[in-house]
Formats: sequence, structure tokens, C-alpha cells
Amino acid sequence: MPDKSAIKVIQTLLDKGIIHIYEQLHQQYSAKKESFIFLTPTYQEEKAQQQLLQDLERAPKQSNLFLTYLHLFYSKKEVKKQDLLKLSETDSSVLNALVKKGVFEIQQLHTDRLSFEYDGDLLVNQLTPSQQKAYNSIQEAFQNKLPVLFKGITGSGKTHIYIELIQQTIACKQQVLYLLPEIALTAQIIRKLRSYLGSRLGVYHSKFTNQERVELWHKVLSHDYDIVVGARSALMLPFKNLGLIIVDEEHDASYKQQDPSPRYHARDAALMLAQQANAPIILGSATPSFESYFNVQQNKYKLVELPVRFGDLALPTIHLVDTKQELLNKTNKAMFSSVLLQKIEESLQAKKQIILFQNRRGYAPFIICKVCGWVPHCNFCDVSLTYHKQSDQLHCHYCGTKSQPVKVCMACGSNKMGSSSYGTEKIEEEIKKLFPKARVQRFDWDALRIKNKYQEVIQRFEKQQIDILVGTQMLVKGLDFEHVNLVGVLSADSLLAIPDFRIHEKVYQTLEQVSGRAGRKGQVGQVVIQLFKTNHPAIQFVTQHDYHGFYLHELQEREEFQYPPFTRLIRITLKHKDQLRVYEAAQKYFERIQQLPQTSFFGPAEPGINRIKNLYIQEILLKLNRDQKHLRLVKQQLKEAASYVQLLKGMSNIIIQLDVDPF
Repeated sequence: MPDKSAIKVIQTLLDKGIIHIYEQLHQQYSAKKESFIFLTPTYQEEKAQQQLLQDLERAPKQSNLFLTYLHLFYSKKEVKKQDLLKLSETDSSVLNALVKKGVFEIQQLHTDRLSFEYDGDLLVNQLTPSQQKAYNSIQEAFQNKLPVLFKGITGSGKTHIYIELIQQTIACKQQVLYLLPEIALTAQIIRKLRSYLGSRLGVYHSKFTNQERVELWHKVLSHDYDIVVGARSALMLPFKNLGLIIVDEEHDASYKQQDPSPRYHARDAALMLAQQANAPIILGSATPSFESYFNVQQNKYKLVELPVRFGDLALPTIHLVDTKQELLNKTNKAMFSSVLLQKIEESLQAKKQIILFQNRRGYAPFIICKVCGWVPHCNFCDVSLTYHKQSDQLHCHYCGTKSQPVKVCMACGSNKMGSSSYGTEKIEEEIKKLFPKARVQRFDWDALRIKNKYQEVIQRFEKQQIDILVGTQMLVKGLDFEHVNLVGVLSADSLLAIPDFRIHEKVYQTLEQVSGRAGRKGQVGQVVIQLFKTNHPAIQFVTQHDYHGFYLHELQEREEFQYPPFTRLIRITLKHKDQLRVYEAAQKYFERIQQLPQTSFFGPAEPGINRIKNLYIQEILLKLNRDQKHLRLVKQQLKEAASYVQLLKGMSNIIIQLDVDPF
């Protein structure tokens, strides 16, 4: 902490004009430079080159280097030092010898950190009759200045319609923003787009370095790219002539920024950007969010549907497996039902690929004492620790801390510590034991931390170099694999157990999306869903692939209990390291806002996880009508209440966060 007396002295000197403060910004970005090799003027003529080769007969390494240079120069027109040495299998001493002889000169030149070149032949995009009909409907909606909700079932070929729209837009010398919810999707979709659209396509996502982001920012500003594919932050790029916005998988929760601020929803922000830029926007999904589908009913969006799969393929057949019955009959092995094991065996024999989905990473969600039930928790968060076998450590998935695995119970002293439930790491281990000849790969953030690792795994799976892919939510978001004919969902009950008013909607979307990975070419795909609650309404609608029926069923409850899309929600979160202090602050805040009109209040209360990163949490949830004027008034009063609380004695360091539409 700085000395407060010193700060007062400095302020006094500033007030008297004796000293002044000078600030200077330092540019952290620096252009990337690489060494390029050029022939000197003496050796640019063919006769001089032939004479040089004769002179180098007794220096085979130098002769080889010179011939390699000529090959690279005539094929690429520019020769990097690194490429020349690698291809010629020589070192810098050989190159330096030719530099001394006046054959080569080395120059440091600026190069791009971003390389999105495509040198193959471009494919011709052809639409099927059903795709052409959908395309015409989209164009009609654009002429009427309406946002389009494009509901195309999984595997219907929505991307081909996007390509047609993109080609039309760039033909008019305008730019396109193509939003995706996860960077894991970018590898596959970019390869597909480039095969039709070429090199004027940029990519923007969170794995970029700051230097790469600066370069892409300037390239978008100078219109070097016609199309930018990116995650939610791509919205902030400086488009000069935006002609189309595509929000693919618009239902996905990843579009919502949770932490840190600003806590915006990329889909909603894209709608505002489209309005400001006077650009058409299309929201695409096989399982649209209730908000978007509700806006269709309110005539705010135009609905365009593509109800058939590409090639008229049938949707996959879904098998529900009663986990309870399997346990009673003792027909399961570890976490795999007899039905799923049989289907896996059949798929492997048919040389087909398999996706196994479990929405929990790590080896075991928590370790538990088999005697007293004690579970090790994070020292800084009110959550149990997850065991990761690969690192042999306990991980907190909230604050990132790691600790050594507990061998002895801290409550009763027992050494009978064991795991409960299972994550993707354990599934990978067990499936390798059951099918030792199968090539198995895990697909979650723990396995893909290395930059561009996810691209490598996707490409290997596309080339059928992997038989079984075990993964989390990353697998359900629009990936397209031709040879997958089986998808296994290992524990659908874990999805239903989350306390969230949207959970049935999310479960339907997740299961419908993951099932859509199967049967995209050839035979009808198979989906095996293991769970206890086989009669749950959301699960039954999934088996029928009935989105509209599920929407109507769920909407009745939303309206009865006044949840979105009929209302808006605002969550006020207060945090402090002192539990009593944050409780008092929450009470003061609530007293300040409780007279807000047309507003329902819930709280203050502790959330399910009441401490994260050593900060205790209190929450207040507001439910209010959808009137925009009322919403603006409420938000203004909430900000004023936050300022009031933080000015109270002892409350200045209370953290207060406001989040509109938090879920």
C-alpha cells in the first residue's frame, strides 16, 4: 500500500504548481521481422548462375543451397532464411559463406503474423432445391429489413446458404461478420469457407496473441479482409462497410460474456450492430433460443426453416437406456451400459467413428471419504475439488488453484478415499481398457490447452485417424463429421440437475445438437442416451426431434411463473472478503431499491456457491417487465444505489456487479 502521507504531500505540491504530472503511452506492438534471402545483381543472370554452379563443384553444400534457393524462388518468388536452411538441410555457416562471396544478401523485412492464404482451386457452391427455397425466403426477409431466424435441422447444410449470402455480399464490395460460439468450431468452418471463398478471410478469437490482434484490427480497418470469422469479441472490430452479419448457433450460452465486464450477449449486441450499420443479420440454429423463437411469434423476426437434412438423410434414431435398470440387472460395465457397449462394438467393426459425450472434465468430479463422506474443498472457493489423473492433482475449476491429492480423510483419519462419478479423463481411460485396439482421443479444454491443438484433433478425426472421441460441450457445437454413426451420452441426468430456470431448454438443445453429429453421410445414425429420468418431458421431446412441441410445453411454465421471454432479469452481485460486511452491504442495497415499481425481488441471498477466489457473495435478482423505458429507469436507479452503498463507511471496497439477462 502507498504511504498516504506521501500522497498528501505530492497533492499539495501539485496544488501549488511546484510539480506537475507527465504521462506517456508506450506502444507495445512491434511489427514482426523475418530474414529474407536475395540474389545480388551479379548473379541474377542465368549465365552467371551457371558459372557459379561450376565454381561450386568442390563445395557440394553450397551448391545444394544455391539450387534449393532457385527452386524456392521460382515457386514462391520470395525466400525466407528459415525455409531455405530447412529445405536444403544446411546451417547458417554455409549460407554465410555464399554471402561473403557476394552471391546472396540478407534483408530484414516486415511480415504478417497472420497467415490465412489459400492456394487451392475454389469450389462452386450449389444449393439443393430445399436450400434454394430457404435462400429465397431469407432474401425476401432482408428486403423487408427484418432479422432472420434460420432454423435448419442438424445436417441440413445451413453453411452452404451462408456461403451463398457471403458471396453476394462481397460481390457488392461489403464486409461480412460470421460469429461462432466457440473457437473449436473455427478450424473446420474456416477450411470450408476458404475452399469456396479464398484467402480474403480473417479469423479472430481469444487464442490470438495481442500482437496478432493488432494486425487483424488494422487489416479489418483497411478492408484487407472481406470476411471475418470469430467468437463474440469479433463484434468489436472496426468494420467500415459491414454488409452482413451471421450469428451461427445463436442459442449457445457461450455468446454471453460472464466475467469480466462488459457482460454483454453477442447475439443481442450483433442485432444492435446490424441496426447501426443498416446491415442484414441472420441468426442460425437447429435449436433456437426461446427468446429468438418468441420474437418470431411477435413478428419481430422472420422465421425461415430448412426441415430436411442434406441428401435427404434421416435424423438419427435415439435409444434411451434406463441406468437404474442396468444397475439392477448388473448388465453395465463401469459407466457404460450394455446397449452402448454393443453399439460401440458394432460401429468399430463397421469402421465407423464414435463420439462419447460427458459434460464434466477431469477424472472424477470430486473425491470422497468412503467412511464419513468428507469431500476436499477449495481453500478459496466454496466448491469441491476435481481430481485430474493426468496431472495427479486436485483442481478448482473456478479459481484455477491446484493441490496434491488427499490420501487421508481430514475429518475421520480414514485412508479410504475414493472417487465419485466420472469425467472425460476417466471415460477415456475406461474405454481404452474395454476396446484396446480402438484409437481414442479426449476433446476438452484440459486436453487442448496447447495453441491450435484442437485444430489438429479435428483434422485427425476427419481423416479417420481417431475411432472414438470423448468430449464435453465443445463437441456439440456445429462440428461436421461424415463418418460418425454413433453418439453416446453417458450421464444425461447430470445435465438436468443444474438449478436454472432454462435448464430444460439447455438440455433439449444440448442433446439435440450432440445427436445431430451422427449419421451425416450414408446410414441412419444411432444415439444412446443413458439416464435415470427416461420419462422427463425434455428427453421425450428429444427422442421425437420435436422442437416446436417442446417450445409450446415449456413456454406455458415460463408464462405461469413470469420468466423470460415474458420478463427481463437483472442480477446484482455483491462481493467482499468479509462475509458479514458483504451481507450488510446487500441489505443496504436492497433497502435502497425495494421501492422500484413493477419489479419483483428475490434476495438478498447467498448463491449455491457463496465464495469464489476468497470473496463471499450475496445476490439480488430482479424480475421486471420488458418495457424498454422502464428497464432504462431501473438500471439508472441500480447504478445510483451502487454508488450510495460504496460511499457508506467501511463499504468503499465492496464489489458490486450488475448483469442484465444473466442466464
